[in-house]
Formats: sequence, C-alpha cells, structure tokens
Amino acid sequence: MISRGQFIKKIIQPIFLMSGINSMNSLKNFTDTLPRQNSLMPAVFIGHGSPMNGIEDNEFSNQWASLAKEIQVPQAILVISAHWYTLGTGVTAMDFPKTIHDFGGFPDALYQVQYPSPGSPKLANDIASMIHSTNVHLDHEWGLDHGTWTIVRHMYPHADIPVLQLSIDSTKSPLFHYELANELFELRKKGVLIIGSGNMVHNLGMVAWDKLSGAPYGYDWALEMNDKFKDLIIHNNHQPLIQYNQLGKEAMLAIPTPEHYLPLLYVVGLQDKKDTVSFFNDKPVGGSLTMTSVRLG
Repeated sequence: MISRGQFIKKIIQPIFLMSGINSMNSLKNFTDTLPRQNSLMPAVFIGHGSPMNGIEDNEFSNQWASLAKEIQVPQAILVISAHWYTLGTGVTAMDFPKTIHDFGGFPDALYQVQYPSPGSPKLANDIASMIHSTNVHLDHEWGLDHGTWTIVRHMYPHADIPVLQLSIDSTKSPLFHYELANELFELRKKGVLIIGSGNMVHNLGMVAWDKLSGAPYGYDWALEMNDKFKDLIIHNNHQPLIQYNQLGKEAMLAIPTPEHYLPLLYVVGLQDKKDTVSFFNDKPVGGSLTMTSVRLG
C-alpha cells in the first residue's frame, strides 16, 4: 500500500511543478500566504540522542509524539540539526528532501527508514531573504539528516508537513548563531515550528557505554551543567549561554565541540519574554549525555 508521503511525492509533485507553484517568480512568498497568528508557535530544542530513537518506541520518542499532539499543527517545520555543520549557511530548497542515513554500525532496519515529507523552495527563499547577517545558500543536495527525521517521524508520521533544514556555519561564533536566530522570529508568528536538534550535554568521548541502558546515569559535571543551562533559560539569561566557554571546566566537558550545543542557541535566540518555559526528556544517558529538551511557548 502506498503511504501518504509517497502519494504526495508521486502524484502531487508533478502537479506542483506543472503549475509553477514553486517558481521563484510567484506573486506571493510562502510566508505571505500564511495567516498571522494570535499566539506564537512554540520553539523547541530537542535532545535527539542515538539514531535508534528514530525507530524505537521509548520514553524519548513517546514524548516527541506527545509534543506534536499538544501544539497546533505547524504550517512548516524548520530544523537546525547538529549534523549539518557546514562552511557558510545553507537552507534546504528542494521540493522533496531525501532521507539521509548519516551514521554507521546500526541495524539494517534503521537504514531502511524513509521520511518522504515535502520541502518548500518558496519558504527556503523567504528564509534566505529574511536573514541579513550572512548570505544563505539555497541547497539542493543535502536533505533530512538523522538529527531531523528521527524526531519528526514520531511527531508527524504521515510526512505531510513541509520540512526544511538550516545549516550551522562552523566558522562563526556562538553569538552569530544566537543573533541569526533573532532574524527568524517572524516565522513563529506564521505557524512555522522551529526545532533545534542536538544535545545540551554531549561528550561522546566520555560515555560510560555499560550504563547506556537501565537507570538514568550522569556524571556530576554533566548534571551540574545541565541544571545550569536550564536555570539560565528559565530566567531568560542568555549571555552566559552564549559565552559558555566562560562557565568553567565543567562546561568544557559538557561541550567539547560546539555542534550539538549550538542548536540550543538558535532556540533561546527565539525566546520571547512572554514565553512559558518547560522541559521534557530531562534525563542523563551514559554519564556524559543529556536528553534534556526545551519548549518555549
């Protein structure tokens, strides 16, 4: 039986292309067609953890599914994933992004997963236009990496909502990424769900592999920094989050490399003073990782 996502790709895509709906010369931008909302769309940072969470029915993936039921259905989804770490800033701009299996050593079932959601070249162009701090490349090669599809397939299993990714420029400072997120704030008013996908504490080199299953387990420094980050987010105190390298040796253990942490800065960069802040999947894994996730709004 053909899936809903496959139907969209095989049947609807040719109609879109024939009608010119994705043409850069359209009279209206994607965001112009979206109604302005009375309330902001939530912005979410999700600790994605192991790729196996993409196919497992566990406490983490169940929370992702529950989140989708608690919020309004988004007009589109924009994900900033730790696993698209690039030179320069890019946004996926194809009609149908491919599913990328950017990992190794996992069961075959994980490599068979496809998430055939549509993209949105028009929204990609809008995003590139609203960002003035840097030039944004319209990318037609990447797709959806496991920082994206392992999460959204649990949230929206029908794959019927446009999904895009925005890359993380590896040459830029934490402040750059935080300020770039400020430029995306208008999307929250238009029903676009923005997801930062990484891990708040992420040190693979110090994982206690024998403690990955069973009771939650975190090293003292991992628990300390996880609580510190949460406290700063609750109090809308962003400067220390941006200057995390000044938070001591515990912070450097929690963030030995920045790619899994920077998606958090994109989300706090979207924080409004009126946003409620809540946390979910707030658990340590294997000593040196935390799955702690943040919902704004």
